[in-house]
Amino acid sequence: MNEYQEVFRSTMPIRWGDMDAFGHVNNTVYFRYVEQLRIDWLEASAVPMRAGQGPVIVTASMNFRKQLHYPGQVLCVMSAKAPGRSSIDTLYELRRSDDPDVVYADGGARIVWVDYAAGKSVSLPDVLRALLPRS
Repeated sequence: MNEYQEVFRSTMPIRWGDMDAFGHVNNTVYFRYVEQLRIDWLEASAVPMRAGQGPVIVTASMNFRKQLHYPGQVLCVMSAKAPGRSSIDTLYELRRSDDPDVVYADGGARIVWVDYAAGKSVSLPDVLRALLPRS
């Protein structure tokens, strides 16, 4: 059963500066929302960021379904599969808090836990593994 399960959700403001000259949230900002979602998840879960080890994104994708506009709040939902030895496959949905039934963007990323000095993957911390679905 290696299916995705929701592991975290968070809301964050759509800032005026998130918009581009075309009057909608710039596509690069969607990746910033997802980045902040991952950081909020790790901090809320008290995952230890051991010296010299931590997460690296090795793949990332985003499907832009509908334009986001200021003002508002983005509801970000993160789902994950059962982890591998050092990696986690994740999915994301971005919605507006005032329009929660509509997916404005969705995407995914593979997170790999890395020893930065060695430049190699290492096993996920047990505390992080405990937060993820089991296979």
